[in-house]
Amino acid sequence: MKRRQFLSVSALTTTMLAGFGITACNNSNTEKKKTEQPNFNDFPFNEKSISELQQLMKNGELTCEELVIAYLDRIERIDKNGPGLNAVIDINPDALPLARQLDEERKNGNLRGNLHGIPIMLKDNIDTADKMMTTAGSFALEGNFAAEDAFIVKQLRKSGALILGKTNLSEWANFRSTRSSSGWSGRGGQTHNPYVIDRSPCGSSSGSGVAVAANLCVAAVGTETDGSIVCPSSHNGIVGIKPTLGMVSRSGIIPIAHSQDTAGPMTKTVRDAALLLESLIGTDENDKITMNNNNQINNYTENLKKDALKGKHIGIVRKLMGFHSEVDKIMEQAIEDIKLAGAEVVDVELENLNKYGNEEYEVLLYEFKHGLNKYLSNCKFPIVKNLDDIIKFNEQYRDLEMPWFGQEIFKKANKKGGLNEKEYLEALTKCKKLSGEQGIDFTLKKYKVDALMAPTNGPAWNIDLINGDNYGGGSSQPAAVSGYPNITVPAGFIHSLPIGISFFAEAFSEQKLIQLAYSYEQNTMHRKPPEFYSTIMQ
Repeated sequence: MKRRQFLSVSALTTTMLAGFGITACNNSNTEKKKTEQPNFNDFPFNEKSISELQQLMKNGELTCEELVIAYLDRIERIDKNGPGLNAVIDINPDALPLARQLDEERKNGNLRGNLHGIPIMLKDNIDTADKMMTTAGSFALEGNFAAEDAFIVKQLRKSGALILGKTNLSEWANFRSTRSSSGWSGRGGQTHNPYVIDRSPCGSSSGSGVAVAANLCVAAVGTETDGSIVCPSSHNGIVGIKPTLGMVSRSGIIPIAHSQDTAGPMTKTVRDAALLLESLIGTDENDKITMNNNNQINNYTENLKKDALKGKHIGIVRKLMGFHSEVDKIMEQAIEDIKLAGAEVVDVELENLNKYGNEEYEVLLYEFKHGLNKYLSNCKFPIVKNLDDIIKFNEQYRDLEMPWFGQEIFKKANKKGGLNEKEYLEALTKCKKLSGEQGIDFTLKKYKVDALMAPTNGPAWNIDLINGDNYGGGSSQPAAVSGYPNITVPAGFIHSLPIGISFFAEAFSEQKLIQLAYSYEQNTMHRKPPEFYSTIMQ
């Protein structure tokens, strides 16, 4: 959640399980040239897609066990040593036995699904009924072992995915302080951007974005309330999809706000994101909103064509530009590329833009207290049972939890009443109406366009634990507040820092957006792996 918008194998495994503390960048000379540092992209599975890895396993050239060993070695080399990314907060101690089981199933002709044997990382606010904790990065939840998998984790396991580990995040999904640093948590320390190590990974799905970008896993799952998938995806040069609210179950995920929260895929390619989304969606009786899911599509990888932009009409939201001149240049090039791909591009005024930011914040404060207290009441974990307990815990252990910033958002949320209060209900109604029906929906119809497009956000800022994030601008809010889908795709670089563009449209338009994003991706191919620079160099 971006507050700035709105206010040997066994030995190796043992090393992984010993704990993951803050790892500083080991580069003493910040002026090191590319040729003077190790080649961290020297990895046999660098940039390999889900389909490519599946083909290798199908051909008998690779096993899931071999793949897991390779990733565990890379995590030790790149994440905990080397540049010190600090993206991974926990490794699944059963990763290798699970890999062997999946290999045996494949050998016997029993493939669970499209993700069979593919190592996936999960953000550390997603429950897994295994030997990994779910803590939202906070020491207050250390020891919280879930009794049951989150629904989306059950879905992933059904598809044959191997849950390799959990990723660091902005603690409590970046909803604790107005002055926090994206990618910092008490348990995990500060996550670093793999493109330029002293730059922010954005948040709150920071570790998921970094893990995918740096090839520490094949793909990852993040969560978003407002910007928490698309911003770290953009900052880390990958594809991220924030699905329609209700497409993906929220049960078993530590919440911020039920009216906006959703999990989504973070991958290196649009096709991989589509494959992962197919495994995440489903009807969950424990999350009633998924029961009303009128989207019948379950194969988003069908009909992915390079020429999908041909004949389409794309609306450019220029009022979501203008916050950075170099970003504007990338957008103008993207517009030309889209035209060359056969689309018609028109400038649009997004109705009611920037007219519901205060109301969004109020909604989140109310829903955070309600949702978190409900989640904690169902945990076996006995130390904290509500938001008030967490506030007290943080005060008691300030050196661990609040060495850099406080918990003023927690305190504001804790003062809120129930979800039947007039202030909350009016704010929620205004948010949904202005962002959805009278916002995105109205604009699409008025200008007769298929989708809207804007820069996802600006270049990554310097990590600053004292002052917090220096967020410049972005476009996540309309789709986030309305609960509509949003997909970000790499669009270029500013001084080695990735920039993404976002396509968003009406509810349940994922298939259309994926096709448009795939076409743009294939016509431009901006994705490239990070070089792990220590700082920006002239």
